[in-house]
Amino acid sequence: MATRYDPFRDMDRWLTNAMRQVPSSPGMPLDLFRQGENFIARMDLPGVDPSSIDIDVEDRTLTVRAERRSDVAEDAQWLSHERPTGTFARQLSLGNGLALDRIEASYADGVLTLTIPVAEEARPRKIQVSHTASSEPAAVEQKESASA
Repeated sequence: MATRYDPFRDMDRWLTNAMRQVPSSPGMPLDLFRQGENFIARMDLPGVDPSSIDIDVEDRTLTVRAERRSDVAEDAQWLSHERPTGTFARQLSLGNGLALDRIEASYADGVLTLTIPVAEEARPRKIQVSHTASSEPAAVEQKESASA
């Protein structure tokens, strides 16, 4: 029985294995939402040493950098290498109306949480309408009926 040779299947298998060994774009998965008067950004950084996390804000661009180091000897023979190591970076463009000087960051259980408050001047507020009575009393004419 003859077997069919499919070069595309072999190429797909080869590329899939190559991509597993060296990830093309290791990233920081991000969740971003608004809660009350704050924007909350959560980034997954498992296995990152907290001292390697660097956060900068410059010209409305927030940059997060972190490093995950490999703890495997250089002479190890990899059988599967799916967990990326090295330096990772992510940038967020921040709009107007945020209090950039009050951003807070915390790291727990492999998740970096950034709390970005809305600036006071950008918060919605009610404007109260003042009402003053006029100084002259309103003249009301009243006709007296002639009763006889």
